[in-house]
Amino acid sequence: MAAKTGSADTGENTFVTVPGDRHSEVGRTLAEPVPQSLGLLDQFGLWGNLGVSLLGFTGAIFVLQPGGTGTPELSLLAALTAIVVGTLLGTLVLALAGIPGAQTGAPAMVLLRGLFGTRVSYLPTALNILQLFGWSIFELVTIATAAHTIAPAVPKWGYVLIAGVLTGLLTIRPLGAIRVLRRYATAAVLVVMCYLFVQLLRHPLPALTHGTWSGYWAATDTVVAVAISFAPLAADYMRHSRSPRAAFAGAMAGYSLTQVLCYVIGLLALVTVAHGNSNDIFGAFIALPVGSLAFAVLAARELDQSFADVYSTAISIQNLRPLWDRRVLAGLITALTTAGALWLNIADYENFLTLLGSVFVPMSAVLIADYFADYFAVPRRQWDLSAAARSRWSMLLPWAVGFVIYQLINPGYVSWWASAWSSFGRSIGFTPASWMSASILSFCAAGIMTLLVRGMTRLLKQ
Repeated sequence: MAAKTGSADTGENTFVTVPGDRHSEVGRTLAEPVPQSLGLLDQFGLWGNLGVSLLGFTGAIFVLQPGGTGTPELSLLAALTAIVVGTLLGTLVLALAGIPGAQTGAPAMVLLRGLFGTRVSYLPTALNILQLFGWSIFELVTIATAAHTIAPAVPKWGYVLIAGVLTGLLTIRPLGAIRVLRRYATAAVLVVMCYLFVQLLRHPLPALTHGTWSGYWAATDTVVAVAISFAPLAADYMRHSRSPRAAFAGAMAGYSLTQVLCYVIGLLALVTVAHGNSNDIFGAFIALPVGSLAFAVLAARELDQSFADVYSTAISIQNLRPLWDRRVLAGLITALTTAGALWLNIADYENFLTLLGSVFVPMSAVLIADYFADYFAVPRRQWDLSAAARSRWSMLLPWAVGFVIYQLINPGYVSWWASAWSSFGRSIGFTPASWMSASILSFCAAGIMTLLVRGMTRLLKQ
């Protein structure tokens, strides 16, 4: 795509992309050339690892019982279908959101300069920094909890410190870390996942059709939202791909494969050995032959989640301060998140972090619709990613419309926030139907509204 892109506050008007090799590394600032050295397998390895999460295994309960604890369970067929459909839809958004980065060399939050203008882009950037910082803490706590379950001789705070140090080391050479993931972690994770899958299949399964389809779209929405949660990070890594095609294919195949496996394994554990109690899933894994070793691999792999959160936090801050050293930023962020994992009860903020994540579902739709509309338009609008990119206030409207639709359908679990949106819905006569998906409907509405706003803006200029 023809794009005028900006690298920093230096007055330069382009991100300079250069071919890379296995020794290439990310520059310290946004003013430096962008090495594009990651091949298809590198992207597959990165996104394949990010598609697996310890939280994903236990999160399968929200697919099995989309209405909450004590509500009717989906049939196994309905739950499996929701996992596959939700993963493919969410991963498609994730992969498309990273394409502009692969084509321009710009990281995710800098791309928002072309969408909203530089100053307006600071709002979603601040929200992204806030959510990534919270999830970084959450991941360190998750890793420490899992490690302590396997080897309780070491106190949990000791595992937090170890996970924090390893996370910081990975962020020093992020492209090197991604190549290591591809060479070693991906194969180990796939072996462990297949092993768990086969072991769980040896247990008696309920009939495929035993259960309900009621709540199917709510279950699908849960899976969609997990995949789309990586969309605000996608371009941070896909911009280093050797080609947009490799970036798209690697993300689409890698993330889809492992997230489906992750949720299916969690689902099978729930309906066989855990009997619907998500708190028993990890214990069920460990109880399997060599289960402790398999679970240890998954716990160690969780470091890629904390690495991605910390590194993308640093890169997001560079949208505000392009000449700050991303290594120093990553080091400071790692120290702060490690301290947070030691002293904060981050579980109290999980619902708030999920609420922040819902902000980026419609925003991803606005970005994708606007960027690709320009890509196919004749003449093409030049995307200005410089520090002086003018504000495009009109693009806030489709984002806001999508956000409102999302909250009306699924306001989340922060009590006062959910109560306020439920009251607002009743005041306008709106009651969400069981078939409504907050992620899908808000995404579609934001995308359609983006095209309408573009058309109206063009007519007003004539």
